[in-house]
Formats: sequence, structure tokens, C-alpha cells
Amino acid sequence: MRKILKFAKREYKATVRTKGFIIGIIVAPILMSGSLVFFFLLKDRVDTTDKRVAIIDRSGIVAEAIIEAAGNHNEQEVYDEKSEKKVKPEYIFEVIEPDTVELSAQRLELSNKVRNGIYHAFVEIGSNVLHPGENVEDASIDYYGKNAAMDEVRRWMSWPVNNFLRRERLADAGIDESEVKDLFNWVTIQGLGLVTVDEATGDIQDARKASEIEAMLIPIFFMMLLFMMMMMSVPGMLQSVMEEKTQRIAEVLLGSLKPFEFMMGKLVGGIAVSLTISAVYIIGGTLVVHYMGYQDYIPFEVIPWFFVYMLLAIIMYGSMALALGASCSEPKDAQSLTFMTIIPAMIPMFVYFPIAREPMGSFATVFSLIPFFTPTLMLLRLATPDVVPIWQPIVGTIGVIIFTIIFVWLGGRIFRMAILIQGTPPKLKNIIRWAFKG
Repeated sequence: MRKILKFAKREYKATVRTKGFIIGIIVAPILMSGSLVFFFLLKDRVDTTDKRVAIIDRSGIVAEAIIEAAGNHNEQEVYDEKSEKKVKPEYIFEVIEPDTVELSAQRLELSNKVRNGIYHAFVEIGSNVLHPGENVEDASIDYYGKNAAMDEVRRWMSWPVNNFLRRERLADAGIDESEVKDLFNWVTIQGLGLVTVDEATGDIQDARKASEIEAMLIPIFFMMLLFMMMMMSVPGMLQSVMEEKTQRIAEVLLGSLKPFEFMMGKLVGGIAVSLTISAVYIIGGTLVVHYMGYQDYIPFEVIPWFFVYMLLAIIMYGSMALALGASCSEPKDAQSLTFMTIIPAMIPMFVYFPIAREPMGSFATVFSLIPFFTPTLMLLRLATPDVVPIWQPIVGTIGVIIFTIIFVWLGGRIFRMAILIQGTPPKLKNIIRWAFKG
């Protein structure tokens, strides 16, 4: 044990004393959260180029309401009152006479004008949009544009169009609008948590307003932090062992260490490095969140689980990375095997959104109990506002511990056989034979 700790200390110092380690601690969170940073920096920057839109109004009544609303928009919202600086684009709508004979040809002509930059988009309003009845095809409003799904003009049009149609339908029904003013009031459904009881005083605590930060951002933060720790540790172990083997350093070290002690020293050193980095990020992140006034959203009860799952994940994946690294004799072999070690860790990245949205669903429960995915997905579920039954993280942890023991045992056998073998390519049959037959 003394030799393992001494070798682990050597590995730890060799990593944390480098400039690359310090730079990595600073750069990694910037890269991981870069999109969020740029979102806040650029959220007020919009394209102020005027948007010219053609309208084919087959109803004969809606286009006028859109043009009137656009005039109010251009007069009140385009320029900042204090600086008189243009902050939004003007919306300019042009009514086009409908072609009742060559409808497809007219759509193609307007589409080409949009492609050539003459128009930003064009809108086609159905003839029965006011009173659809059963004729749904003629009651639609179609918006044609280069990027219609994300188009701000399309989003803006929804309110003035629907507001106008509601007013017209009231008038046709003979109802005075002034008598039903509440008909146009939009009521937002506010999300709240559950009512709780203060354990110290016994007083009933009001429910807290639900937050997207608590529901999505914090769980994803913990998951991505764990994933980042694995990516910063596991592939490096494989490369390190491969380099020490090819440079004959391992032969010197094995003169005073057993192969298993050598492998465990590498693992413990990698764990120590990950603990240092994660402690910096969690402490720094907690201070930043507290400074921003969101300290109530910090799930302190999840932090111990984070360290438990991080330790188990690094031991489980790291043992196999060390074994695979020991089987490599050339850098190209290590490059191909590195991807194999991170595939199981990457799979949860593809399913995190449905699990974060429904953390108590059967899909989330079953998937998070698979030992390969338990560290990241169970941590994600624990960080959500939903209360995960305590038996699930316990069962998940037991499963990961069992798989970790198996991986360490198999990895130790592969490592012992492969570390001194030079020139033998890391074929699958050789790795399986070393793991089970020695």
C-alpha cells in the first residue's frame, strides 16, 4: 500500500505542477459554458435590417390589421427613446394580389424573390381564416421564409393576427367588445414547487416558484462536470501508460513495483487530480451562484453523490483505460482505443434531455441503473427538483461498485500480461485471452 501511495503521489505532482494543468482548469469551464456566456453577451444584439414581407391575403381583411400593427411597432419599438438608436428592425408589409389560376407559380416567384433578397419572407392567408368551419385547408396562415422556424417576424405576427380575428368574431356574433374585456386577458400558468413544513418550527412553508435553472441548468451542470472529469482523467491514463511502455520507463518502474501496484498507483493519482479539479469547480461555482443570489438553488445534498460517482467512474473506466494502454505498442493503437474507452461515457449525453424532463419515468429509472451509465445519469436525476427514492441511488451505487471490482480485476490481469509485451498489436482476441486466461 505504501508503494501505491508513493507512486500515486508522484503521478499527482507530475500532473498538477505543469502549466498545462493550470491552463486546463481555467480554459475547460470556459469552453464547456462558452455558448451560455456568448448568449448573455450577445442577447441584446439583433439584426436591425428592415424586414420586407409580402402578403397574399385571400381573406381580404387580415392584411390591413397586420399592416396597422406593423405601423405601431415601427413607431414605438424600433428606436430607443433615450438614445434614439435603432434597436429593432422595421416590419414593412406589402400586399400582393392573389393569383387564383397559377397558385404554385406565384409561390415560386415569391420564393425566388426571397432567395434574391427582395423580400424577407411572404405570407399566404387562407380565405376562410375568419370562420374556418370544417374547411381547414383554406383557414391556415402559411409563412414562407429561409428560416421560417426561427423567424422573429413570424413569431411577432401571431398576436396581432389572432387578436384581430377574435375581435371580428365577436362583432359577427353581435357581442360588444367592451362588455367582455376579460376575454382578451392572457393568464399565465405559474409553475410552483410543493408546499413544505419547516422541520425546526413546524410552520407551513409556501411553495417556491419553479425555475428552469433548478430544473435543467443545475442537473446538467453536475452531469457535464462529471463527464468533464472523466474526459480529463481517463484518456490521459491510457496515453500515459502507452508512452511509459514504449519508452521503456515501465520496465524500470516494475523493478520496484508489482504490475497491480503500478496500475493502482496510476488510478489513485488520477483520482487525486480529479478531486482537486472538481473541488475547485464546485467551490468556485458555489461562490459564484451565491454572489448572483441563487444560493437557494444549490443542491448541497447532491455534492456527496457527485464525489462518490466520480470516484467509482474514474476507477471503473480508468482501470480499463490503463489495461488498454498497456496493450498498445504504438501511438496509433492508443488513438484508436481511446475512443473505445469514452464511448460508454458519451452515450448518456444523447439522452440527458428526456431524462432531465422526466427524471422519475421508467426510461430514466432503468437507464440510470445500468452500471455503465449510472454515474452520470443517476447524478443528473438526483440534481433535479424531483425526489428520487433513496433505494435507486443505493442500488445504482452497488451495481457500479460490483462492475468497478470486475473492471479492476480484469484490467489488472490485462495490464500484468501486456505491460512488458512489445510489438504485439492490441487485438481483441489477445485482450480477451489476457483478461480471462492470463
